[in-house]
Amino acid sequence: MAGKIDARLVELGITLPEPPVPVASYKPWVISGNQAVIAGQVTFLDGKLKYVGRIGEAISVEDACAATRLCALNVLAQLRAACGGDLDRVRQVVRLNAFFNCTPDFLDHPKVMNAASDLMAEIFGDEGRHTRVGVGVNSLPLGVPVELDGTFEIS
Repeated sequence: MAGKIDARLVELGITLPEPPVPVASYKPWVISGNQAVIAGQVTFLDGKLKYVGRIGEAISVEDACAATRLCALNVLAQLRAACGGDLDRVRQVVRLNAFFNCTPDFLDHPKVMNAASDLMAEIFGDEGRHTRVGVGVNSLPLGVPVELDGTFEIS
């Protein structure tokens, strides 16, 4: 029988991607005590980068939101793996951190970050509300517009 969160994903029409394979020397997630810490996830979908470019140049705000949502889905895919396939183990989304590869005059960080924050709240309800940081940077690995990581309390 599917768990509560799996049923919620179906209700929302969300299919989590396969967890992306790390592109360097790191673990995609670590369990420490009652926390799952998920490494930075980028815009991989089916083994390929879906979004590449700088927000404010090649990437519009709308595409930046879609890229951020994809990163959040990849975070959740890694979280599901960390939880042995059972997202019902998630007690709280504690913190999300996003880095946006953007032009110096870009100011819509909160709007773009909401693509990840709103997704967590849709899926986990009150337990999906979290602290967050979203900052602009002048480059990111592989030329992606967004990198997102997260910390989750689990049972």
